[in-house]
Amino acid sequence: MAFPIRPELENAVSASESFLSAPVATKAGVSRAGGVWPGLVLVGVITGAGYSLREMPGLVIFSPMILAVIIGMLFANTVGVAASAKDGIRFSQKTLLRLAIVLLGFQLTVDQTASIGISGFGLVALTLAATFLFTIGVARLLGVERRLAQLIAAGTSICGASAIVAANTVTNARDEDVAYAVASITLFGTVAMLAYPLLGAFAGLDQNAFGLWAGASIHEVAQVIGAAFQYGPQAGEAGTVAKLTRVALLAPMVFAMGFAARRGGGEAGARAPMPWFVLGFIAVVLWNSFVGIPDALRPHVAFITTLMLTMGLAAMGLNANVSEIRSRGLRPLLLALSAFVFIAVFSLVLVKFLV
Repeated sequence: MAFPIRPELENAVSASESFLSAPVATKAGVSRAGGVWPGLVLVGVITGAGYSLREMPGLVIFSPMILAVIIGMLFANTVGVAASAKDGIRFSQKTLLRLAIVLLGFQLTVDQTASIGISGFGLVALTLAATFLFTIGVARLLGVERRLAQLIAAGTSICGASAIVAANTVTNARDEDVAYAVASITLFGTVAMLAYPLLGAFAGLDQNAFGLWAGASIHEVAQVIGAAFQYGPQAGEAGTVAKLTRVALLAPMVFAMGFAARRGGGEAGARAPMPWFVLGFIAVVLWNSFVGIPDALRPHVAFITTLMLTMGLAAMGLNANVSEIRSRGLRPLLLALSAFVFIAVFSLVLVKFLV
């Protein structure tokens, strides 16, 4: 099967070539740049497959990120991954993902966050904090391992796969845990995208209230947009702004997780690294708010951001072991379901009383 390559993808690869060409010696005497290419090619092929599959009927509701992580898992657990591809996979999973999170800042401005008002911001922030704490508490009752619970909590309360990736820089969970968290968040986020318009009408929400509810509680940005614009254009705008406000809270949440992990010393005295790339995210948001970039560049930046996120998640899929995921059992899935129900009900109650 031939996968269509967009011009933006060719430009992104060309732009990265100079960055990757700097020679860094390894024990084998081969430059790091040469070592990453086999893995980057494999990750690129899986990423292209994710974009192409999304064009098939019935799959358009899934983001290429989700499809890429599934394809990567299938490939790794059927065909297998060569040792020569490991460096490129590691580069995609670490460096590209962190750069992508920094670039997410170009989708946000301070004015957007302020446009929903103090009550809207309070609704989003309170829902995020309550959902995170609720999920961690239920995880203890269910006996779900702490790192996996933190990933599910971050993905549910903030912004799906992107938040899981960012949170994992602090939690240092296994790739199987990341894959499990992404899969569960995708499942319930898709359910929310399809069910919310019906539930909103049943609850008697107007377009603004529905948009705030969707933006404050549905997991992925694309899922929020899909649900909110089904309800109406005003709901779509309100939902997008509320969701982007949640994305803006990614930075303080990850910093808080890092601070808590450092104070606790981690497992066996390990100290969790502070996610300094989040400072880059904040800097980009401020730049986008007060300086900005040409409007003609925005769709290209958005595409490159999604592309790098997709490549990073494809790499995580390639590192995931299905048997390890299966060994987690149903408890983590029950945790994700509980978190999904909580954030939906909690935010709906706040919308009914505050909006």
